[in-house]
Amino acid sequence: MHKAKLVILLAAALVLGACSKSPEVKDGWGDEPTVIGGSQDAMGSNQSGLDGDSVRQGEEFGGMSLGAEDLMAGTTIYFDFDSTDIKLEYEEILAAHARNLVENPGARVRLEGHTDERGSREYNIGLGERRSQSVRRVLMLQGAQDSQIVTVSFGEERPFEFGSSEEAWAKNRRVEIHY
Repeated sequence: MHKAKLVILLAAALVLGACSKSPEVKDGWGDEPTVIGGSQDAMGSNQSGLDGDSVRQGEEFGGMSLGAEDLMAGTTIYFDFDSTDIKLEYEEILAAHARNLVENPGARVRLEGHTDERGSREYNIGLGERRSQSVRRVLMLQGAQDSQIVTVSFGEERPFEFGSSEEAWAKNRRVEIHY
């Protein structure tokens, strides 16, 4: 009887320990996304990433020339509170991404869904997934292939901006597009 209690306690500790870890993404993509128009040096670092410092003005994207600010905005789709509806302002951006995928059948894209901190962890993981699936559907309706798109949800685990204000929450309700 004493051994059974010990086994149950150990199993409970393992389950609780597993629940406290952040989700790991093992999708074969690596840590650094490849950016359209970017190149990698011998060490594998992106020469033109999305960190703001290395994005070049006039970067060619999906057949249209975008400035650094447009490129930054073009890789993130923002959502309203508790919503998976894509706003009309992102139609052209998603059309450009879809054109790029259609014109480059070997290109692959990872859609990372994020939420603000409100709601349970489980709910936010689901909401982040629904948001990334919403973007995926738009890309596929415009010709992108299923095999080119991977979705992942981080829920509230990777905020863009820390804080409990509407401004911070609005920046965290997003899908990031990584090539």
